[in-house]
Amino acid sequence: MKTQIIEKYGKKEFAVIPYKDFLRIQEKLEDYHDLRDLRKAKIDPKNQQGRSFDVVATELGLIKKKA
Repeated sequence: MKTQIIEKYGKKEFAVIPYKDFLRIQEKLEDYHDLRDLRKAKIDPKNQQGRSFDVVATELGLIKKKA
């Protein structure tokens, strides 16, 4: 990665990176946040009990309740 550092008053203020590298870093950060959220959800006690697909689909209105 080729980075350009811009200084302001003799101190490093900004780093300029190629756009392709920015997109790659952004994607990795999004993956990290998704993984962090998944791990957090997995340890939440309210997510420990599973439900069948039919129950969830009915709650979401994807399947009509049987009479």
